[in-house]
Formats: sequence, structure tokens, C-alpha cells
Amino acid sequence: MVKPTKRSDEAGQKEGALGRSTDTLDLKILRMLLLDGRASARELASSLGVSTSTVTAHLERLRGSGILRGFTAVLDFQRLGYELTVVTEISVLKGKLFEMEREIARLPTVCAVYDVTGEIDAIVVSKCKGREELSRFTKGLLAMPFIERTNSHVVLTTVKEDFRVPI
Repeated sequence: MVKPTKRSDEAGQKEGALGRSTDTLDLKILRMLLLDGRASARELASSLGVSTSTVTAHLERLRGSGILRGFTAVLDFQRLGYELTVVTEISVLKGKLFEMEREIARLPTVCAVYDVTGEIDAIVVSKCKGREELSRFTKGLLAMPFIERTNSHVVLTTVKEDFRVPI
């Protein structure tokens, strides 16, 4: 079992993404949740060799800081009927990028919206059940007044799709 980490131990702390101190116990809790998001505070505490109240306090702090944003299931979208994964490059009228991102992020088939460097302004990743849904999605994007052009790529084979990056 892992011994509890003291907050004052500098070796056990590192600067987190939000500028707050993320200690070793925080990282261990997050790693365990990446493997099993349904693990209870009691199960986490038992595995880590700390009290349930310690884990609960860490979870509350991680939620409050925005590092831990929620819990979700990892799904096989193809088995659910989403036959197509589409990566769409988008060029936007000058000054309308944030407006476009907010609008597209609300679309139900959209998984991710990124503004990027390079010749295009944004990349959108979406899941579609078939060609008809992809056609409606693409034509819907082109109908938005601030989108100049799109270039869609249909994924042929998904080699890896897992946003649980090791931390």
C-alpha cells in the first residue's frame, strides 16, 4: 500500500495546470480514476492507504479547481451505430473564430473543437451514423455565415482513440 503524502513535502508536489499545487496523492487519485471512473472514495482510500475523508477532501479540491470536471463512460461508438468519425478543417471569417467555436461546440455530433495554428483556423472532430448525417452536418457548417470553407476527412480506421492520457 502507498503511504499518505504530506502536503509540505516539496518532492511530493508539482505545479498543476491551473497554477495550484498538485500533490502526489492528487495524481495517484486521478490516475486511478482514469482506469476506473466508478471507483468510490472508499475504494480509492483503501488502495492508497489513506482515509476516506482524505480522498474525499482531495476530490472536492480537484473538482473545485476544475481539474476534475466530471466522470464519464468510455464507449465504443461504432457499436452504437456511429459508423463515421470525421475530422473537419474549417476556415473562418476574420474575427469570428470564438463565435464559430461556441456555435459548433453545441452541435450534438461534435466531440471536439480546436482552434489551431497554420493555414486553417479550426479542427472539429465529430461522429456520424452514416453518410446522410455527415452530409447534413457538413452542409450545416457551410451554412453558418462566418465559415468560409471546410475540408472534411473521413477516418478509415481508428488505430487509437483514448483521451485518458497518462499523468
